[in-house]
Amino acid sequence: MPKLTTTVPKEYVHRASLAEVFLTGCTDQEGLCFTLTGQWPRAHTLFNSLDGRSHDPLQVAETFRQAGMFLAHAEMGIPLGHHFVMWNLNYTTYLENLNIGPRPTDFVLDVRCADSAYSGRTVSQFHMEFTIHRDGALVAHGTSHFSAIAPRVYNRLRAGRPQRDDSAVPWTGPDRAPMAPAAVGRHSAADVALTPTDDSSRWLLTPDLNHPIFFDHSGDHLPGMVLLEAARQAACTLVAPQVMSPASAATVFHRYAELDRPCWVEVTRISAEHNELMTVEVVGRQDGEAVFTSTLTGPVRPR
Repeated sequence: MPKLTTTVPKEYVHRASLAEVFLTGCTDQEGLCFTLTGQWPRAHTLFNSLDGRSHDPLQVAETFRQAGMFLAHAEMGIPLGHHFVMWNLNYTTYLENLNIGPRPTDFVLDVRCADSAYSGRTVSQFHMEFTIHRDGALVAHGTSHFSAIAPRVYNRLRAGRPQRDDSAVPWTGPDRAPMAPAAVGRHSAADVALTPTDDSSRWLLTPDLNHPIFFDHSGDHLPGMVLLEAARQAACTLVAPQVMSPASAATVFHRYAELDRPCWVEVTRISAEHNELMTVEVVGRQDGEAVFTSTLTGPVRPR
């Protein structure tokens, strides 16, 4: 029988939909180093460029997140049911190697795990370094740091928090009027995550809680990928009708972004780089405290 290709179990990457699983296999290397395989579809409703010719850099971020979850469960022995805190996620992509070809994009993802800490016999914290290649060409590299929390501890920490599918959340206000898709670098109104305020550099974070990708499974807080998307959309508003592509980003997650309280997204720094690159620092705040900080750099191009 020839070797057949399947995705890894969706439960290992904390996804409900098989269509959103990008990893296909894993091979142990020396020590805590692993080589994973994966595939990105040619057409994706969220992770394609506006012209449909390239994969979106945030697909790299999502792939890194999935790799962290998968290795934690499949290779580090962290049981299913544990919750994860992603403290930071940093990536750099090479946009010329994100082009979409005539076939789905097969890639190889090398991961090195380091600085693991234990609670008893179970890993409680770990750091990962990622590198993605396709056909021998470097596509992206990055790092991330995670904590794993046992269900009983998580339930104690998060007791009483409303779930995403609870009709009492989120906080959106009675007169929600999101940004136009073109103003935030998106095609579809369903993908818009920001609502304008009286301040042109400050928005209310108002994602659609029924979005099939942003909210693929239930939870009691806004996922990190939603916060990354909010940062990208904030950067795009500064250059509309042009689009800023987040070729690289360094994001720190300071605390949970709660569902039932307003989260304000604010651009705090802008700088122009060489070769039409722009760097934007975005901060999300709830109750006056920082929830996340993301610094994005990328080219500004016509829509």
